[in-house]
Amino acid sequence: MEYASETEVSNAGKHVRSLSTALNQVLFGQEELIDLVLTGILARGHILLEGLPGLGKTELVKGLSKSLQLDTKRIQFTPDLLPGDITGNPVLQEVEGRRQFVFQPGPIFTNLVLADEINRASPKTQSALLEAMQERRVTVLGQTHDLPRPFFVLATQNPIELEGTYPLPEAQLDRFLFKLDVTKNDVGTLERIVNHRELGTEPEVLQIMDGQTLDEVLALVRRIFLPEVVGNYIARLVDGTHPGQSNAAKSIKYGASPRAALSLASAAKARALMNDRTHASFEDVKFVAAAVLRHRIVLDYNARVEGLTTNNVVHDLLEEIPFQANATPRTLQAQAPATS
Repeated sequence: MEYASETEVSNAGKHVRSLSTALNQVLFGQEELIDLVLTGILARGHILLEGLPGLGKTELVKGLSKSLQLDTKRIQFTPDLLPGDITGNPVLQEVEGRRQFVFQPGPIFTNLVLADEINRASPKTQSALLEAMQERRVTVLGQTHDLPRPFFVLATQNPIELEGTYPLPEAQLDRFLFKLDVTKNDVGTLERIVNHRELGTEPEVLQIMDGQTLDEVLALVRRIFLPEVVGNYIARLVDGTHPGQSNAAKSIKYGASPRAALSLASAAKARALMNDRTHASFEDVKFVAAAVLRHRIVLDYNARVEGLTTNNVVHDLLEEIPFQANATPRTLQAQAPATS
């Protein structure tokens, strides 16, 4: 494979920075969240946004679709939503004098699916997304239908402690590249919102990329070089999430899957491009590690009783696992690359 050149990465980086600037005008005071969302898109991944209602999760997704000019459909997940309402259903129609079933595509046949409040639908309905998210296709009555390319699912959910919500199945969580927490705004950001927003009006968003440019940038991310030592670090991080493989894993019941390792590699390469680099670094992996791992590990009962979270465990894991396989945690900082 021919690796990306500095000129190609620099040109692509200009588009990505323009996109970041546009989204920061949609959602104030959430620069790191926006960087992670863009990283996930460049890595061709699906993203789960979790936070209380009214924090701007849906507006961020809508702003992203406008700036990329992607065909977008919104699915409002409710308790009475059925799988066929997402994938589509066969409809009996008259065709050349004969009555036969004709497949009518559902709203999932688009480039970007906004799955709003995904955890308000039943697990059976949530599972309708499994094949689409992994294989970019759906199967209805034995017939397989390919989805448009590119295809992204950006889902929002409220904390599961709220009434009328269902926890997402582990198999579906594993198909999300990132799980990102949308936090509340500080006073300064709230003041900015009050002074620059009107209730019921949407911010204007400029188009930054067309479909061809986006395809070129996505293809370029795959050509970012992943050094073997960085790949080894990823493998040791994921292995460290399993019980008995690290001190941090003593509170973990089930660790992350191989899909997590692939997700870390793809996200690290995407972040390298966003920073005008032709190769992924240890710091790229460290930056995306929590977003990739927090929803892929399951804590044991005692950890939950003690109030530990997966964020706590991932933080401990990053402190414990050194960048180099033969290093100790004390030498981790000294071996960090000069640029992130």
